[in-house]
Formats: sequence, C-alpha cells, structure tokens
Amino acid sequence: SRRGDEHENSGNSFPINFALLTDQPMFHARWHRWDAYVRKPRTKHEIVRGFISVPHELTQKQLLLEYLESHAPARARDLESIGVSPATIARAVNSGDALRLGRGLYTLPGADLDTNESLIEIAKRAPKAVVCLTSALAFHGLTDQLPRRIWIAIGANDWKPRITYPRIRAVRFREPYFSEGIEEHRLGRAEVRMYAIPKSLADAFRNRRLVDRSVAIEALKSAFEQRKASPSSVAEAARQFGAWNQMRPYVEAMTSNG
Repeated sequence: SRRGDEHENSGNSFPINFALLTDQPMFHARWHRWDAYVRKPRTKHEIVRGFISVPHELTQKQLLLEYLESHAPARARDLESIGVSPATIARAVNSGDALRLGRGLYTLPGADLDTNESLIEIAKRAPKAVVCLTSALAFHGLTDQLPRRIWIAIGANDWKPRITYPRIRAVRFREPYFSEGIEEHRLGRAEVRMYAIPKSLADAFRNRRLVDRSVAIEALKSAFEQRKASPSSVAEAARQFGAWNQMRPYVEAMTSNG
C-alpha cells in the first residue's frame, strides 16, 4: 500500500528511517514528501516524495556524480574515500560526465567555481601566496572588474606555483612590498592571505602596467564612499609602499570637500 513503509504504534503512524537499519556505505536513504515522484537529474534515481522508500544501492559512477553535485570541486582522494575508484573517475571524465580541472581535481561539466571557491583552492595549493591587485580590490568590493585570472603575489625568490585551475597571474613583489599589509580571511576551511585595502590601493597605483589607472581611481573613490578606508590610512600606506606621488592628487581631490 501507499503507506507500506509506515508502522502502526498506538494508533499513530510514523515513517521508518531505513538509513538507521544499515551501515552499508553504498546505501542511501532520503526523506521526501508523498505527493509526487522525484527523479535525480544526473543519477536518474526515482524516489517517492513523502516517506522513505526502500534503500537502493548506488554504483560508483552514481556516487561520484552525487558527490560532485554538492562538493565540487573534489579531489581524487576525497572521491576514493567514499568508494569511487580511480578507474571510475577516469571513465566518467572520458564519457564527459565529469570534468578534470587539474591534477587530481574534478567537477561537473558546466559547473563554475565562484570567486571564493577559487581563492580557497589557491590557498590550499599555494599557502604562501597573497591575493593582490585587481583580485584583492574585487574581493574587498572596490571594483566591478572581475579578472579572468586570480592575481597572486609571490616573493622575489619564490618558486612560481604550478596551478592549472583556477588560472592565476603571479607577480613578484620584493620586500617590503611582499610581506607587509597582509590580512588573513577565513573562507570555508581555508585561510586566504590577501592584502588589506590601503595596501591594495597603493599596489594598484604603483603598478600602472598591471592595473589600469581608471580601475585604481574608481577603487579609491569606492573605498572612501563606502567608508572602508580612511584618507589617513590610505595616505600612510601610499607613502610606505611608494605610491604617494601617483595617488596624492586623487586623494586630495576626493577629500577637499571634507
């Protein structure tokens, strides 16, 4: 019957959670409403809405696709930990069901990493690098420019990180430009190193070949209008990091009326 999964107890019915009846990792069970059937778009499972239907065994490919729906991008070791073999991953990539972003990193076709996910991935792969220039300005909400690559700063003598995805643009900063003015932002389970707003503005004005002057000016204006940085803190950073001569006319013009 339609209520076949219910158990009568003192005149009251309640659903049985089959997930409690088995500890097999390959079995999944879900709660749904009764009024319709649901078909998972990628795994094609049809399950009854309402109360749980009988648990069903997933193939390794189905496990892979379901995991990527909620955990993309995923590393190969994470997929292997839930029972997906390297051979299954390779077949899914060859058939177009999964997309290989880089060495040991997978997602679903058509899925885009948002900016924060990209920053998290960079923090994991290049923990000493610092997000800088236009990428830092965008993170701080000072520009609408979204660079196609994530800008990162590395030390003058550091090895350039070998990251295939997300795409990066690495620039070398000598001291004290590299080590000063760094903040750490907690994103998910990663600590992302990024230059603070005053330092990011100074870098943008100092590196005219890397950041268009119009972008730097608009970012400076946004910082003042949004009260994310004071004129004194910006001026101090500009003097410390060699950008005051380039920035001074704009700071004075923007603050001349108080």
